[in-house]
Amino acid sequence: MIPGLPGFRAGAALAAAGCAALLGYGFWLQYGEGQVPCPLCYIQRGFFMLVMAVLAVAALHGPGSGGRIAYGAVAALFAAGGATVAGRQVWLQSLPADKVPQCGPDLFFMLDNLPLARTWQKLIQGTGECAEVGWRFLGLSIAGWALACFIALFLWSLWLGLAPRRAP
Repeated sequence: MIPGLPGFRAGAALAAAGCAALLGYGFWLQYGEGQVPCPLCYIQRGFFMLVMAVLAVAALHGPGSGGRIAYGAVAALFAAGGATVAGRQVWLQSLPADKVPQCGPDLFFMLDNLPLARTWQKLIQGTGECAEVGWRFLGLSIAGWALACFIALFLWSLWLGLAPRRAP
C-alpha cells in the first residue's frame, strides 16, 4: 500500500461516489440545462452506472485479496467499455462536417420499432447528433471529459485490485 492513498474499501467508495457525482451532473445538464443526450451518451451513462454499482458493492463487501482482484477487474472492464464508447464519440466529434454520419432516429423510437440487434448496431455506430458539441470546459467536450474519467476509473480500478493489502 502506498502511504497516503486510501485502502480498498475507501478507494472503491470514493470512486463510486465520483461516478454518482458525474451521473448527477449529466442529469443536471439534461434536465436543468436542457441538453438532450445522444445515443452514445446514454451508453456512457450505463457504463458509469455499472462501474459505480461494482465499486459500491465492493466497498460494502470489503473482500479478501481474490475478491479485490475480481472487483477491480470487473470495474476496469466496464470502465474500458465506457472509454471505448466515449472515444468513439470524441472521434465522431472530430470529423469534418461532410464526413459526419446522418442523424438517425431517436433512441426510444429505435427501441420501439427496430429489432434489438439493429438498435444496438445503430447505437454503437453513433449518429450525426453524437457529433454535436453543445458544451466545452477547458477545451474538452462532455465526451472528452467522459473519456478522461473512464481512463482514470480504469487505472484506479486496476490499482484497487492489484495494490498490496495494508498491514494490520
